[in-house]
Amino acid sequence: MLEQIHLLAAVTVLGVLEQAYFFLQVIHARRKFGISPPNISGPPEFERIFRAQVNSSEYFPIFVALLWQAGLFFHQGLAAALGLLYLYSRYCYFMGYRASSSDRLTPIYFSTGVLWVLIAAATLGLLHFFLSHYVGLNVLRLIAA
Repeated sequence: MLEQIHLLAAVTVLGVLEQAYFFLQVIHARRKFGISPPNISGPPEFERIFRAQVNSSEYFPIFVALLWQAGLFFHQGLAAALGLLYLYSRYCYFMGYRASSSDRLTPIYFSTGVLWVLIAAATLGLLHFFLSHYVGLNVLRLIAA
């Protein structure tokens, strides 16, 4: 069983560590700019860091759900590789947004594209499962024949 999920678990832990890093960057920025919670406005530099962290945390549950569904129902290795690409693009997004709001665009478009591929993999995997399990139709055998 663990051989079927170990890559997904590793990418999930890396994602959690990345989220923790983003949270720590906001704490550091709050101290640097003297902005106490619950305030969320301040210099543009702070607001970009804060917004990058919030946006990343908003997308994280979507990413984790798609990562696991694509990995369990389609292919663990492909899902894990896509997960690493997503995490890297999110890191680039965070660092780009931190520097300038325009530097966030390429990484956010790339990470969104990775999410769409994960959606496709999860959907195809689930479709195959439902067709083979409930209808008795194994699409992969039909294609191979």
